[in-house]
Amino acid sequence: MTQAQVPPPAGQAATGDSAFAHTFPSEFDRATRVQREEPGVYTADLSAGWAIGDALNGGYLLAVLGRALSAALTHPDPFTVTAHYLTATRPGPAVIRTQPAPAGRTLSAGSATLLQRDEDGTEVERIRVLATYGDLAALPGDVRTSATPPAMPPPQRCVSAGDHPDPAQVPAIAERLELRLDPATLGWALGEPSGRGEMRAWFALADGRDLDPLALLLAVDALPPTAFNLGLRGWVPTVELTAHVRCRPAPGPVRVALTTRNLAGGFLEEDAEVWDSADRLVCQSRQLARVLTG
Repeated sequence: MTQAQVPPPAGQAATGDSAFAHTFPSEFDRATRVQREEPGVYTADLSAGWAIGDALNGGYLLAVLGRALSAALTHPDPFTVTAHYLTATRPGPAVIRTQPAPAGRTLSAGSATLLQRDEDGTEVERIRVLATYGDLAALPGDVRTSATPPAMPPPQRCVSAGDHPDPAQVPAIAERLELRLDPATLGWALGEPSGRGEMRAWFALADGRDLDPLALLLAVDALPPTAFNLGLRGWVPTVELTAHVRCRPAPGPVRVALTTRNLAGGFLEEDAEVWDSADRLVCQSRQLARVLTG
């Protein structure tokens, strides 16, 4: 990657310049690109390559909204992002409207909504987000934690989408990810779900782009749902997702561990931890999801 190809810092990304796309060689960056139309208003062309079935992945959409907020807010990096998914988002044009709150010295906050038009032309709100941004590079380096990285086999001993016997069943998003699932959490794929609400995998982007805070927003929602290991199959749409980005990840793939402790009334929580190659906890999330088995 030459110097001219290096993507600009997140806080400088969406300037409204039509040349913006040329600074982004990565498919992830192109697919999450936003165009400033006027103050606080951005447009996006949401890519079908990040879909699972007919609906776009929630982590991908969170990254798109995160990029718009990086441009709209004073500080560059997402610290905490909470998204409520109101209706399924489809590939195609979308509008993102942002509303910054008064910024402080170290943090800035704001909201964003993603909207699309239905077939009859009616504008429909798909996602509503509230976020706080800061500068991850300015954080102190001290760490005091009882958390430990997940025990996983190395990537070469894990299972990728390329190992699936029927490529037609692999969702489009899998082609854009280097996702290698821990065999210990793959009983569901063999018809033998473990009954434990857990899923683990190595995560990277297929084109080799280094991960950054926006890619971490994708990582927390990129694995198969833990509901599969609970013996449930079907669509598991996210209702609400909150991600906390703790630091910029070191180069290389990250390990993502998902756990669910409670499923009741057709809803489950899913907690994610993301660990980088330096054994640092770089991102955490919790989402509430609905299990649709019909």
